[in-house]
Amino acid sequence: MDRYLDTTRIGPMFLRRSEVASLVVAALQRGVVMGIYDLRAFVVMGNHVHVLFRPLGETSRALQWIKGTTAREANQLLARTGKPFWQRESYDHRVRDKRQMERIIAYIEDNPVKAGMAAVASDFPWSSAWREHGELKFAPAR
Repeated sequence: MDRYLDTTRIGPMFLRRSEVASLVVAALQRGVVMGIYDLRAFVVMGNHVHVLFRPLGETSRALQWIKGTTAREANQLLARTGKPFWQRESYDHRVRDKRQMERIIAYIEDNPVKAGMAAVASDFPWSSAWREHGELKFAPAR
């Protein structure tokens, strides 16, 4: 499914717009500051987002906050207020151990490379792997 999402050329591609991708990244980071979750990894692709977080409360509330906040802000930016931005369903998965978490983080951060959007993960600016001038721009929770 992810391969399809990464290569499709049909459907909404709002997240390809840098201003929309940037507001999603900012919201994800704001959720950490607000104590909603610990953010482990993320990537904003053209038509979907991968996020790995540890909720500090109910998972459903964390997802509702992320989707609600980003939908409202993105729709305002795109002048589409009141229209659905995200699909109603989300794919969630419980991480069982450290090895699995490391695999998931690598999968998330390598997504733009596999999709041909970056040569290396650290070159993609809307990802937890992004580095600018050799400096890590996002510090994941430990």
